[in-house]
Amino acid sequence: MGNINIFELIIIGISLSMDAVAVSICKGLSIKKITKKNIMIISSYFSVFQAFMPFIGYILGNSFERYIVSINHWIAFLILLIIGINMLKNVNSNNLNDNIDFLSMLPLAVATSIDALAVGVTLAFLDSNIIISSLVIGIITFILTSFGVVIGNKYGNKYEKKAQILGSLILIILSFKILLEHLI
Repeated sequence: MGNINIFELIIIGISLSMDAVAVSICKGLSIKKITKKNIMIISSYFSVFQAFMPFIGYILGNSFERYIVSINHWIAFLILLIIGINMLKNVNSNNLNDNIDFLSMLPLAVATSIDALAVGVTLAFLDSNIIISSLVIGIITFILTSFGVVIGNKYGNKYEKKAQILGSLILIILSFKILLEHLI
């Protein structure tokens, strides 16, 4: 596997999936009645992007690293901030975005996987086996986001409006966390 061992790869996978887990909890909050199909769809979006982005980063290698690293936090910040603000605006309406279609899930999956692109560049420098690395990252993300959707749905239905506010605030805080981690 190159200069990276499986334990380190698992830690990387868990770390990369945390943004997706937070968003999957929020997605679970917005769905009234969750099904196994919903969980599979939501987790698949996050895990496919988390697995695919390191692969792209690996291919790009160091030739584009400075461009990716210099803007990835801004893109993730803006997408998550906008989604969080929109969720907050919809707290008092019954117009929550419980859609799990392509147009609803794509921005969430992209925003939470941009850091994985930069990790892919690093994996290239470490001469890691990108196929195994991407699979491990994707599997970990799938498992953790599945739990996130279920947890969000369980507490979302019980505490509806408070959970919606909490979910939107999590996305807003997460957007600023991503931005500050890269600026400081």
